[in-house]
Amino acid sequence: MAGKKSKKQSSGGSTIALNKKARHDYFIEESFEAGLALEGWEVKSMRAGRVQLKESYVILKNAEAWLFGSHISPLSTASTHIKPQPLRSRKLLLHRRELDKLIGAVERKGYTLVPLALYWKKGRAKLEIGLAKGKKQHDKRAVEKDRDWQREKQRILKSSS
Repeated sequence: MAGKKSKKQSSGGSTIALNKKARHDYFIEESFEAGLALEGWEVKSMRAGRVQLKESYVILKNAEAWLFGSHISPLSTASTHIKPQPLRSRKLLLHRRELDKLIGAVERKGYTLVPLALYWKKGRAKLEIGLAKGKKQHDKRAVEKDRDWQREKQRILKSSS
């Protein structure tokens, strides 16, 4: 029994793909964790790290959440009896209360749903979704200026000590 507890899963908590552009373009108010309804070849491609979230987005349709625009490149070793579709829409698995909250925020308050990260949790692929408001150009500049100042301040403190 003790041997089973000490074994670590290789897929526990590791990041598959990040959407760095989302944090640059949006103010993230709140984040949610959603499961994904995937096919077998998609899981194999994710394990190989062949996923891109850069131009993907989340849409709420018929009280369900869908991931559009994410690109999962099929492996050449995938089954020959299927036709892989790299850009197909994938259903997101959320609790009803979470869906109701997201629908209310998107439809009434003008928020946007943005995929932030794709990662493994207990052997299952999870997608972190951000409830976000868009940034204006001057907001992006202010954030960049503040980040540069924090970096410069750290350099000054490090060199003085």
